[in-house]
Amino acid sequence: MNRREHLLTILGEEGVEVSQRCSKALRFGLEEIQPGQELTNAQRIRGEYLDMFAVMEMLIEEGLIAPISGHDLQAIRAKKAKVEKFLAYSRDCGTLT
Repeated sequence: MNRREHLLTILGEEGVEVSQRCSKALRFGLEEIQPGQELTNAQRIRGEYLDMFAVMEMLIEEGLIAPISGHDLQAIRAKKAKVEKFLAYSRDCGTLT
């Protein structure tokens, strides 16, 4: 396995860790502190996101992924609008309170 493959593997693992921590927060709450831990689930989600962000930056620095541009900011705004649209739809369906 080369460096690129390792970085991509790590990025995927970090994404899974964000997902896993979100699941814990949904089950036990954002403010819950898991026995034997010092941080809340909210703090741990943020930490996992930062880990993922760091690996993404490494991929960008190596030229393997394009850096964030003005066009990306537009895509981010579009994604936020899409999420809001589907949140409203979920509310209309009665699955979101």
